[in-house]
Amino acid sequence: MKLSNSFSGALRTFVYFMSSGSQNTLEGIDYLDLYGSDPSAIEQVFAIYVNVLELDKKGNVLNAKYAEKRATDYLRAYCDPNFSADPPYEDWETALYSPPPLNDQI
Repeated sequence: MKLSNSFSGALRTFVYFMSSGSQNTLEGIDYLDLYGSDPSAIEQVFAIYVNVLELDKKGNVLNAKYAEKRATDYLRAYCDPNFSADPPYEDWETALYSPPPLNDQI
């Protein structure tokens, strides 16, 4: 099964704004240097985004903006000690799953 066009579009858009430094939910936060200096912070942002993202039975994304907010609130809190995500993160939101095998299973 392939991921839906809706999921692909949501992820692509999130990646673009995160990597261009123009993510509107992170206005005023200088986060681009983290890509080279602290990639685990960026890894956590993307993990939260995909863990929170919900799809319907046809694969259409239902909550892209909420997933975006949960993910970027993590980075805002990481960069600004005076900010905390509300509500606090649950374990399932921040879970980091195992990487795929080194070789494709095709």
